[in-house]
Amino acid sequence: MPEKKSAPADLESMTYEAAREELIEVVRRLEAGGTTLEESLSLWERGETLANTCQQWLDGARKRLDEVATPRPE
Repeated sequence: MPEKKSAPADLESMTYEAAREELIEVVRRLEAGGTTLEESLSLWERGETLANTCQQWLDGARKRLDEVATPRPE
């Protein structure tokens, strides 16, 4: 799993796919409206956290690919 920066406990074991699916649901709920300001802020914060988690996964994957694709000096 990629390096985390004080992620909530539930995100520590979350896969990229699970974080992405929850992020999609958060965005859908925000776009639909009908939530209170407090609910919207809470959803926004959760979305930011999920987006950061997804980005960490992608950054970790990119690093691994770069390490494999970069020729090693002999």
